[in-house]
Amino acid sequence: MNVFERMKGRADGRRANREAVGVNDEKLLEWLGIGEQFGKPIQEITYFTCLKMLSETVGKMPIKFYGRDRKEADPNEAYFLLKRRPNPIMTPSTFWTAVENNRNHFGNAYVWIQGEFDRKKYGGKYSVKGLWIMPSNDVKVIVDNKGIFGGKGDVYYWYSDRYSGESYFFPSHEVLHFKTSTTFNGITGESVRSILKSSIDGAMAAQNFKNNLYEGGLTARAALQYTGDLSKKKEKELLKNFEKYATGANNAGKFIPVPIGMKIEPLSISMTDSQYYELSKYSALQIAGAFGIKPNQINNYEKSSYSNSEMQQLSFYVDTELYILKQYEEEINYKLLDPAEEEAGLYYKFNENVILRTDTKSQAEILGKYVQNGIRTPNEARALLDAPDMPGGDDLMCNGNYIKLTQLGQNYKAKGGK
Repeated sequence: MNVFERMKGRADGRRANREAVGVNDEKLLEWLGIGEQFGKPIQEITYFTCLKMLSETVGKMPIKFYGRDRKEADPNEAYFLLKRRPNPIMTPSTFWTAVENNRNHFGNAYVWIQGEFDRKKYGGKYSVKGLWIMPSNDVKVIVDNKGIFGGKGDVYYWYSDRYSGESYFFPSHEVLHFKTSTTFNGITGESVRSILKSSIDGAMAAQNFKNNLYEGGLTARAALQYTGDLSKKKEKELLKNFEKYATGANNAGKFIPVPIGMKIEPLSISMTDSQYYELSKYSALQIAGAFGIKPNQINNYEKSSYSNSEMQQLSFYVDTELYILKQYEEEINYKLLDPAEEEAGLYYKFNENVILRTDTKSQAEILGKYVQNGIRTPNEARALLDAPDMPGGDDLMCNGNYIKLTQLGQNYKAKGGK
C-alpha cells in the first residue's frame, strides 16, 4: 500500500487496529489520554479555548493567488487545491484548522505534498495533486549532516505509522512544515503545553477538584467519630452507607441518619479562603498570554469596554496572527510555486481582512473614504460587501480640486503672479 492510500484510509485502519490491541497497551493508553495524571491538556478549558481561537482564525481566512501587479492571477493546480479541496476528504477550512491545531498542540504541523516535483530552473515538471496532513506524533525531522541521502545538511521527514509499522521518507521540498514561534534550532518548534506543563497541569488539577466537589454535592470531607473497634470490612460498609446519604445529586442536602454513639465532624473547605477563583483566573490569563490570546477572547471582560475590545481584536491580529500568517505564506510560496511562477512574481497570500471587519457604520465610512479618495474603485468596495459589480464602477474617482505638491502655485503663476 502506497503512502497516499495509507493516509486516505488511516482513520479506518486505526479503528481496526485499536480493536485488536489489548487494554494494557501503552500506545492505546497514550492515545486515549489515560496515562496522564489529569487527562489530556485539551480538556482544560482555557487551553481548549486558545486552540479553538487560533485554529478557527486561520481556518476562516481564504487564501488568494496574486501576480506582481497585486491582481489575482490565473489559478494553477496548487491554488485550486488550496481554494477548493486540499484533498478529497477535507475542505480548506477544515484543512487549515487541523494544521493550526497540530502546530499549536504539538509544536509542529506537517503536510505531505502529493505530486511530481522537478525544481529545475528550465523544463522541470512540477505538479501538485493533493495536500495531506501527517500526524505530528508520527513524524521525525532528520538533518543529513553527513550527506548520506544525497545532500549534506538537507532536511528530511520520516513518517512512520505506529499502528501499521509502515514508514516513508520525504525530502524537504515535499513537506510543508509549520512550527511555533518558540524554536531554538530553527528546524522544529516547541509546543506551549510542553513549556507550560506545570501551569496547565495546575489548571487541570483545579478543574478536577471542582468537578469532584460538584459530584459530591458540594460536600467537603468529614471525620466520623465512633466508640469501639471495627474490622476493615465493617468500616468500609459503614462509610459506604454514610456516603450514600451525604453525596450525589439526589441525596445532597438531605438529612443524614447517624447512629447513637457516632458523630460527624465536617472538615470545611472554603474555595474563597483558598482563593480558588483568583488562582484559576491568574492561571487562565497566563495560558492565554502564552498563546497570544487577549483577555476578552477567553471571556475576561473585567477591564474591557466596547472600544477596548475592538482594539484588543486589532492587537490580536498584529501581535499574534501576523506572525502566524507570515510563516504560513513563506512556506507555501517556497514549496508550492514552481521556478517559472517565482520568476513571474506570483505569490499566495491569506486575506486577513475577514478578521478585521468592523461594525456596519464604520465599514460604510471606511469604504466611502476609500472610494472618494481614489484608493478603491466602487466595484472593489461593492465586492467587499458581497454586492455585484455595476457598469462604470471600475474607474477610480477623486476630488477634482486635489493637485500634486509639485504643482502648488502653478495656477497663480499662470495668471500673472510672481
